[in-house]
Amino acid sequence: MSDARTFRAPGRVNLIGEHTDYNLGFVLPIALNLDTRIRTSPSLDSFLHVHSAAHGETCSVPVAGIDSLTPQGHWSDYIFGVAFQLRALGFDIPALNLHVESTVPEGAGLSSSAALEVASALALLQGRQLDRLELARLCQRAESYFVGMPCGIMDQYVSVFGREHAATKIDCRSLESEAVPLPDGLAIIAVNSMVKHSLGQSAYRERVAECAEAAKALGVASLREATLERLAGVPMSRAARLRARHVISENLRVEHFVEAARAGDVSRMGQLFLNSHDSMRYDYEISCAEIDFLVEAAARLPGCHGARMTGGGFGGCTVNLVAEQSVPAFAEAIKDAYMAYSGRCPAVIPCVPAPGACEIRQNT
Repeated sequence: MSDARTFRAPGRVNLIGEHTDYNLGFVLPIALNLDTRIRTSPSLDSFLHVHSAAHGETCSVPVAGIDSLTPQGHWSDYIFGVAFQLRALGFDIPALNLHVESTVPEGAGLSSSAALEVASALALLQGRQLDRLELARLCQRAESYFVGMPCGIMDQYVSVFGREHAATKIDCRSLESEAVPLPDGLAIIAVNSMVKHSLGQSAYRERVAECAEAAKALGVASLREATLERLAGVPMSRAARLRARHVISENLRVEHFVEAARAGDVSRMGQLFLNSHDSMRYDYEISCAEIDFLVEAAARLPGCHGARMTGGGFGGCTVNLVAEQSVPAFAEAIKDAYMAYSGRCPAVIPCVPAPGACEIRQNT
């Protein structure tokens, strides 16, 4: 095994298709030019040592004990969960030092967890080959079964398969994808509310269960197969009906958004953003006052075609479609408005589509 190596995996922003991935629907994320990087070197003992620059901590486990690891409710679970899944596939885990640095903000809904998982998998593989779709699936399993967050595959998939200059439409049932170029002159801007309400994780699990309840009542394997017409005629709880209505309509919005993007219809794209946010706010019930304010304030600003919440919910980021020439004025205006509303200064993050995970080769 060679000496020092560096591996990277990007975060993502989801343009549209929220909470549809674990219902086997459609999503349209972009991989970001913000990433997690892991520098590796052989350790001098039989341990896997992981250091996080962001947390200022080092965690160590013996490589011989990776098969028996259990989650600790700690940031290191994302890395050790990947190691656990690699062992389950029969890969030996080498004794390594892993130094983790990231430009993906935590808790912002930009998938810092998937970036960490995918970068960790590449770092632990050390160049050994694993099919890239299986790599994404493995990282999803690490988050679902080790970390304990029952996520869909979108975040890990786009971290692996991200494209420059385009969004990636993913069919979460077939796991096929296609590039969707975005209109010229259009910037994607994330605005971080700087809040993350604590009920987010528990509410996420509730939404997964409510969607499963709706699918069972409708007699379908997943809400991907459901229709609004069928939903209207089947008894179920109020919560399950609302969740299903969001998922079914959101899948349609992804399809319409892709059509609008290919036609260069930014006005239609923006309206679909606003419709998606209303659906998350009222049917999926995962927004919050700070996010609603940011969406409404952005929609009133010159050059902003539309805004919506992105990510799991209850805080994090909005994603905004802004004319390129309007970005500086938009950034200043949204900061001023949110400061006056909340007393917090939001982070305004340009989102540039970037390629998927890889090893960073050093120039020789």
